[in-house]
Amino acid sequence: MSLSKILGTFLVLLSVIFLGLQFKGLEIEASGVRALAMITLSILYAIKIKNKHPLFLMFLLFFSLAEVFNFITWVIDFDSNSNIEYTYYIGNGLYILSYAFLIVRIVSTINMSKALLKFPLQSLSLLILGVFVVSLVTDTTIDELTTPQYIMEFVYNAVIMVLLSFSLLNYMIKDDKKAMNLLIGSIFILFSEVIQLAYFYIADFNILNVLCSLFLVIAFLFYYLQSRLKYDVTGKQINHQQEINA
Repeated sequence: MSLSKILGTFLVLLSVIFLGLQFKGLEIEASGVRALAMITLSILYAIKIKNKHPLFLMFLLFFSLAEVFNFITWVIDFDSNSNIEYTYYIGNGLYILSYAFLIVRIVSTINMSKALLKFPLQSLSLLILGVFVVSLVTDTTIDELTTPQYIMEFVYNAVIMVLLSFSLLNYMIKDDKKAMNLLIGSIFILFSEVIQLAYFYIADFNILNVLCSLFLVIAFLFYYLQSRLKYDVTGKQINHQQEINA
């Protein structure tokens, strides 16, 4: 059995264990398994994908770093002697940076001027909807957070919405399987983040945490599937795994 198949099997096993731990409410253990799963996914991408795109790889690496940092903060309380939760800002900052790399990756494949001319009303609608959704979702936390934390949450949610908007615009332009997988992944990322906010600040029901984790696993499944597809010089999608590109 090849190393990539071993890693793939190990990743599936980790995903199942992670969801099981979340279902049992074992947050610390689940956080550790989640971090290990992200590291495994990053290694699998580096080994399996022949022509790796640096921006997508940076997305995986920084997301993995955020997960490792999050697990460490479960074990060690760095903010016990401080009035400022530095780990909160560092952790969210790493997630924002990782999503920023993915957004730049998507934007780099889009001719924005042609896209805006081709879909002017759709682009405007996405902008208006994005502002509305970000404001609505973030306002659910306003009574629970300080002003700096609220700003961080607003920026975080805005980045997620930008990711979804560009993924949708990318799909409208290309209308192929690679763009569809990317869009589905971004939709599940949005679902995961919204449910996580509800779990943290509205209703402390474990089922919400489980759903959040399940949607995150599905999101990264579709992100990985889209990374296995590439385009030739004419823009036509190629499915040969010997010529893979993210």
